[in-house]
Amino acid sequence: MIDELLVRNLGVIEEATLEPGPGLTVITGETGAGKTLLVGAVRLLLGETADPSSIGPFGDEAVVEGRLVDDHRELVVARRMSREGRSRAYIDGSMASAAALGETVGELVDVVGQYEHLSLRRPSEIRRMVDRLIDPAVLEAYRTAWERLRAARQELDELGGDRRALEVDAEEAEREASRIASAGIRAGEDEELDSRLRRLRNVRRLAELVSEAVDGLAAIREEAGRVLGVLQKAAAIDPAMARLVEAGGSLEAVAEELALDVSSLASELEDDPSALEAAEERMRLLNDLKRLYGPTLDDVLEAGRRLSLRAERLRSLLNRADTLEGELAALEAELEARAAELTQARREAGAELCRTAVGHLQELGFDSPILELEVAPAVPGPWGADELRLEFASDRRLAPGDVARTASGGELSRVVLALRLASNTEGASLVFDEVDAGVGGGVAIVLGRKLAALATRRQVLCVTHLPQVAAFAGTHYVVERTGARATVRRLDEEGRTAELARMLAGAADSEGGLVAARELLRIPTQDRLGGVALTACTGT
Repeated sequence: MIDELLVRNLGVIEEATLEPGPGLTVITGETGAGKTLLVGAVRLLLGETADPSSIGPFGDEAVVEGRLVDDHRELVVARRMSREGRSRAYIDGSMASAAALGETVGELVDVVGQYEHLSLRRPSEIRRMVDRLIDPAVLEAYRTAWERLRAARQELDELGGDRRALEVDAEEAEREASRIASAGIRAGEDEELDSRLRRLRNVRRLAELVSEAVDGLAAIREEAGRVLGVLQKAAAIDPAMARLVEAGGSLEAVAEELALDVSSLASELEDDPSALEAAEERMRLLNDLKRLYGPTLDDVLEAGRRLSLRAERLRSLLNRADTLEGELAALEAELEARAAELTQARREAGAELCRTAVGHLQELGFDSPILELEVAPAVPGPWGADELRLEFASDRRLAPGDVARTASGGELSRVVLALRLASNTEGASLVFDEVDAGVGGGVAIVLGRKLAALATRRQVLCVTHLPQVAAFAGTHYVVERTGARATVRRLDEEGRTAELARMLAGAADSEGGLVAARELLRIPTQDRLGGVALTACTGT
């Protein structure tokens, strides 16, 4: 529902604010006052092309803002356009494309106007109108069959249609995973192996160095013993030298301990060509795996895990493929049956929808209109296997054609109104422009009643020049123009009477017009008391 609409510098409208509220809101005014500019403002929020020539003389840009509400959310949207042709759109304060704005607002607002086909040019909207009259179980049965078939086909796509190729992929993944697993890799093993290889490759040089170190340590021990003896003699003369004797003993002990460690290492050094060959072979294996699966052994281990999972998944798909083809045939047969049920249900619902809508159209001034739903076969999709099209002719002597092409602007508006009434559903706010084109007399009263009936289930805004329609409004705005500036104001009961008098007699203070206006305003009250509006709505 449109909760509030703000328009600035659009054509002759300097600034206007509308708060339509629920029910039926009408907008009236003299021809050329700027009524349709308000419908144009709504179209801008629906993402339609911004025309810089529609910018008024009251600034450098035109601005339209709207607050929309439904049961679940409140949405604030805006559109700005400059004289240079730049257009900007906003959704809840964030920048958006005009297309995104239109898609968002289009869920909540539908405009039906002169030379516009809007909802009736969208097959999805025709389908929704028809499907609202169908048993939900039929729709759900088709949808379930479609989803099951879609899921099975997705599995088949994953198989790729080539079982042998899938088997080759599985075998390759298993072989690669096995190659990594059989290597028995440990994290960090390559670093340990590198250290061992350096020792094995240089064992003779290490032996020479260790031998030299052992000889040097022996000489150090001998010299440390001689120094210790000298210090002991000095301490015998001067007790203060005793601490030096202790330090000298430590030197001798360290040299002795180090000599033992070096000798032990020397005993472990062994020239073992077979051990060197085995270590080099192991390093080659690790390096080969790193070249294939990653720069580190951690990468190799992760590759092994991934390959193992892929092999398991491919084997699972292969096992599934054994039964999938049979299942697909059964699912396709099930979808075909559910699609046939849905098609038949749509034919029946469409026929009922059109019969009821034709009744409304006759009351709206058409003598013998034709409205038929054509249901043609189509490629099965999420919403059925049908292509729906409404055929219309304003008179039985004319050949019916696609309603979006054969109905004029005024006719289209009344067709949409009749269909909305016939479908008896709630939905987006409806904005009608030129819905009363070519209508007058008693038909105008019927039109007003039907708009009021429709507005009991959704918000309806209507730009009208018919006082008979305006009389049924719950909210009434008038557009008044003085020179190059137009103002928009909401009318109270007295103001409505004066405006209806103007529309009837050409002058707001016409006594005859005021009497007739008061009579018109009594009709909606009498209808509510007597049930006339309900009778008109149901077509009985």
